[in-house]
Amino acid sequence: MSNDASLAGYYRWHARIYDLTRWAFLFGRGRILRHAARHVVMPERILEVGCGTGKNLVELAEIFPKAQILGLDLSKDMLDQARPKIRRHAPRVSLMQRAYDAPVAIGRKFDLIVFSYSLSMINPGYEKVLDICREDLSARGMVAVVDFHESRQAWFRRWMGVNHVRMEGHILESLRHRFTAAHCEVRHAYGDLWRYMFFIGQ
Repeated sequence: MSNDASLAGYYRWHARIYDLTRWAFLFGRGRILRHAARHVVMPERILEVGCGTGKNLVELAEIFPKAQILGLDLSKDMLDQARPKIRRHAPRVSLMQRAYDAPVAIGRKFDLIVFSYSLSMINPGYEKVLDICREDLSARGMVAVVDFHESRQAWFRRWMGVNHVRMEGHILESLRHRFTAAHCEVRHAYGDLWRYMFFIGQ
């Protein structure tokens, strides 16, 4: 089974309980958007890759009231949860169901691309995704990422692997290789059971 198919199957079961459960460990999702607002002035087009149930799309619409915003996700079930949330912001906020395996910008590129706890679940393929992101960014565009970083506990890394998450510090390394950092930060969760990171770069 391909990684895309495996993830789609995973979220078929998790979509309805996602918002009720993820608050306990997906830290910093709102914070990365506020940080992005400090670095990206009046973006015209925004893309969120792995938009899930649309939580960030609503916040992005409120933070950037003039931007056109596209949420992309490979899971139909997650997007079904997102549609009611973004309805009041339509048509300025829209959804697209597909894997991020090729650029989506046609003509006008994106001034901000957001990844919120999605890159650590793209295994393999995260490096290709970041290369595609570079193609989709405008000349002044920036990428904003919040995600799991690493854990020193082998049992916890194995458990997260069961949930399709890789936590080996690889995402931040790849970001630093491809983008010039405007903001980079690593924080601890639950007494350093794991660490999560913020990155904004151009």
